[in-house]
Amino acid sequence: MAWSHNNAKFAVCTVDRVVLLYDEHGERRDKFSTKPADAKYGKKSYMVKGMAFSPDSTKIAVGQTDNIIYVYKIGEDWGDKKVICNKFLQTSAVTCLLWPLENTIVFGLAEGKVRLANTKTNKSSTIYGTESYVVSLTSNVSGKGILSGHADGTIVRYFFDDEGSGESQGKLATHSCPPYALAWASSSIVAGGCDKKLVAYDREGQVIQTFDYSRDPSERELSVAATSPSGQSVVVGSHDRLRVLNWSVRRGLWEESRPKDIPNLYSITALAWKRDGSRLCAGTLCGGVEQFDCCLRRSVYKNKFEMTYVGPSQVRYPS
Repeated sequence: MAWSHNNAKFAVCTVDRVVLLYDEHGERRDKFSTKPADAKYGKKSYMVKGMAFSPDSTKIAVGQTDNIIYVYKIGEDWGDKKVICNKFLQTSAVTCLLWPLENTIVFGLAEGKVRLANTKTNKSSTIYGTESYVVSLTSNVSGKGILSGHADGTIVRYFFDDEGSGESQGKLATHSCPPYALAWASSSIVAGGCDKKLVAYDREGQVIQTFDYSRDPSERELSVAATSPSGQSVVVGSHDRLRVLNWSVRRGLWEESRPKDIPNLYSITALAWKRDGSRLCAGTLCGGVEQFDCCLRRSVYKNKFEMTYVGPSQVRYPS
């Protein structure tokens, strides 16, 4: 799942390899089918593992297990013709994908490499290589740094621009299990996985907090995580449950809110946070997509405008 940068479109890819396009109110407006890398293997020969909008919101990159990334031009208006404008053939399955900067798609491969695809030159190159399957990718709030999580528990950091922070690149930490739930917030990095433990690391990979849910018989593996656009909150999905962490500036620690339990939701497989922070969408193993309102409080300004507080220092005005 992915939200467009202009907040106007929301894309969901189903197990049938069809991309459904919704408007910001959740009404389906368009759809298109993805295609295999090689037609002779049939339309069911692959799965879609990653999807992201371009920064200008007119294109969608789709990463597939048949070793290819397609970039579809979807246009600015509903119903515009969908055409493939780039394709990047790889040597192994694409496992996750981001589009953090203009012309720059970052993706992970089953062989352990993290690569970059340049939509302007139509060429791809390796940023760094490991020997372990890439299970997750995330970026910082600005999109100028990325983190990759690997099957051996390694978390690796890379900067296009460290923005003067002076933080190191390379291996950052070794998590206790594959960090499928990986989030880079403004204050720290949060990782979780099949051992039911959520660990917060500081900017140099030292453990600052651990939330251990392994003794909870109702808890399952932590499958996915998402950071709010402000970087002050992290949501983690598991089985029938969403957990919310909020950063306390005063204490310098994560504070956990009451979990959101939803019976029969089953495993949460994808999370996507709207760029203005007002909506969070959760996709499930059974094909459902749930949309949640993210609001700390609302107030009316001069009896005319409703202001929605979506974070401690973030207010959304009506468009």
